[in-house]
Amino acid sequence: MTSQKAHAIPDVQNLNDSRKLAIDKVGIKSIRHPVRVSDKNGGVQHTIAVFNMYVGLPHNFKGTHMSRFIEIINGNEREISVESIEPMLREMVKRLEAETGQIELTFPYFINKAAPISGVQSLMDYEVTFTAEIREGGAYSFTMKTVVPVTSLCPCSKKISEYGAHNQRSHVTVTAQTNSFLWIEELVQLVESQASCQLYGLLKRPDEKYVTERAYDNPKFVEDMVRDVAGLLNAEPRIDCYRVESENFESIHNHSAYALIECDKRLGLGAN
Repeated sequence: MTSQKAHAIPDVQNLNDSRKLAIDKVGIKSIRHPVRVSDKNGGVQHTIAVFNMYVGLPHNFKGTHMSRFIEIINGNEREISVESIEPMLREMVKRLEAETGQIELTFPYFINKAAPISGVQSLMDYEVTFTAEIREGGAYSFTMKTVVPVTSLCPCSKKISEYGAHNQRSHVTVTAQTNSFLWIEELVQLVESQASCQLYGLLKRPDEKYVTERAYDNPKFVEDMVRDVAGLLNAEPRIDCYRVESENFESIHNHSAYALIECDKRLGLGAN
């Protein structure tokens, strides 16, 4: 009797839908799961990522099976690695009978940095997002997004002031679609090299003197920041297309300054 009742439970998601409207993305958001990420120095970081998982839903299906997303993420390694993302994505698309799918995972990533003068070491954290996607036809793409906090100093303020210049914390966000392996550290270093000055977790007095004077000697508008970063991204062959944004949290205004450059190098469009 119990078995007959179980078989009689309707599968509403598989019912036909008459509205003939496909859904671009349907799935689950904000599920936390352990991940492990290799770093450039040969170590491994164990952290927690927030996952978003989606598939495209054909117009004839009423709904997708939400529980299968959870089954897929828990059916893989206890700590999901970068190498397992593509197989997990392809399994997700297959099990949910979809043509397209996407997995996003956002996590904190830590880089050990030495202060510029004293050499004292401390950890800096960066927000990183990996996005894996399968498009129609089965083509796979991988995108890495990194938010890099830096210092920017205003060239105008320096020019018009008899002494000093206002500076601010800036977030430079690079979203890069890659064609081969690129270390997170490489992308972070690329951005930091173009700031008025990079940030450090711990500074002694000689270090504070250095970073203050470094920023003063290297003023950057928000426009300078995105252009200089874009120039290096254009020269990096492992990056096919990118989006670079800079938001400067102004210290003398109650608003932010913002700039953006997008480029698909495969089409020869965007920044030059």
